[in-house]
Amino acid sequence: MRAADCRIRVKTIELRSGPAATDRPTLVFLHEGLGCIELWRDFPETLCQATGCHGLVYDRKGYGGSEAFEEPWPLDYLQKESLIYLPELLRGCNIDHAVLIGHSDGGSIALITAAIHGNVVCAIITEAAHIFVEALTISGIHKAVEAFETSSLKIKLARYHKENTETIFYRWADRWLSPEFLNWNIEKYLPKITCPILVLQGEDDEYGTSAQIQGIVGHVSGPAYSKLIPNCGHAPHFQAKNAVLSEMTQFIRTIIT
Repeated sequence: MRAADCRIRVKTIELRSGPAATDRPTLVFLHEGLGCIELWRDFPETLCQATGCHGLVYDRKGYGGSEAFEEPWPLDYLQKESLIYLPELLRGCNIDHAVLIGHSDGGSIALITAAIHGNVVCAIITEAAHIFVEALTISGIHKAVEAFETSSLKIKLARYHKENTETIFYRWADRWLSPEFLNWNIEKYLPKITCPILVLQGEDDEYGTSAQIQGIVGHVSGPAYSKLIPNCGHAPHFQAKNAVLSEMTQFIRTIIT
């Protein structure tokens, strides 16, 4: 489908069994900085089935099967996704009652979107979201660059991003490692968030400390719940799948009951 000025690849999850989802919010999954639809694996379908909600997963512009984006990311690339592309996508899919579920970059996008377009967002779940840049973030991205250049990471990502793999990787890494991005900060948006929010992060996250969770919970205006997941890194829905499914399912059930 088209959203704003580009073609966006989407996947809808329509329940065939279980509770009727007609009056329930749609779960909208927002991938990380190197992600796409397939990299969520079966997690969206499993969560939709557990909650009785329909779902939507999509590739952001420049990722996976969506339209290519050849230029470097602008400093405000997360804000542009939140304020332009995602709202247009929701409108085009007739979604006016959404739970945004964002991983890493996707979590930051969920926060900004809920702050500005709260009329269509009834709740947020973030995993490993960033609201500012930390030293650990920079260190983690340097290690990711090394892995991309010396290990099988490039081959694995190429399964999903194909000929755009290097462009996608270096556009993401170069933006976060650029000197002008060190002052990137979205805390100003948080007090505008009034819907319920669940904030998840692995205790061993390679890209952020618990200061991210504390900052989110401490600044939003709506009900906020947080969980640091033990023995877990930057991808809780893979590394602690059962625990994350339980946390998300319980939280979503409080929204729909």
